Amino acid sequence: MRTRTYTKALFSTLLVAVAQVAACKKPAPQAPPPPPPAVTPPARPTVNLRASSTTIQRGDSVTLNWSSTNATALSLSPGVGNVSPEGSTRVTPPDSITYTITATGPGGSGDSSVHISVTVPPPPAPATRQPSLQELFDKEVKDAFFDYDKADIRTDARDALSQTAQFLRSYPQLKVVIEGHCDERGSTEYNLALGDRRAASAKQFLVSLGIPAARMDTVSYGKERPFCSASTEECWQQNRRAHFVMAK
Repeated sequence: MRTRTYTKALFSTLLVAVAQVAACKKPAPQAPPPPPPAVTPPARPTVNLRASSTTIQRGDSVTLNWSSTNATALSLSPGVGNVSPEGSTRVTPPDSITYTITATGPGGSGDSSVHISVTVPPPPAPATRQPSLQELFDKEVKDAFFDYDKADIRTDARDALSQTAQFLRSYPQLKVVIEGHCDERGSTEYNLALGDRRAASAKQFLVSLGIPAARMDTVSYGKERPFCSASTEECWQQNRRAHFVMAK
């Protein structure tokens, strides 16, 4: 009887001890909830604009090419507007200009530019007027001058007639009239004869240089058609000549 009572008391004491130990033990902390899955932001759009040439002359055209990624809308300015994500267009800018393409999408926007330099061509050179045959004749054909009362070919006259012969060889279709002239001194009849000798002398010299005689006629005006009217040696010298004109 005493043993049973002791056992029951011991069991009660153990229960009290267990209860006290359980009351003193702290609860274990709870694990944190798992993090939410990471959200990847949309990619930022990219775009690249190129030109077939960056320098052109006014009036010429150039091709613009572009490509993009992650874009839902593209706009090319100035003057083009909305375009596809990838493509090309031909433009003819009148002046230097910068083209810019802008790409937009869920991830934002991006742009790309290209500058086109437009040069102005120089104005066309004015057409060069070709001199007429008469103008060439007046420039290249030289008169032969003579001493007083002479019809001999002087050294300076040889040079002048040689240049005249060169021109006549260049234009074989051309015919000329050689006029004989004199200064005011002497009679009209004498000067007509002297003028004739001077014209004939110039013609003969040209024949010696290979110019056919059939291309040259002669006439004498004596002192009737002076080139200078003053009564001075300088003026008289101008009148003593064999003068050339183109035959009609």
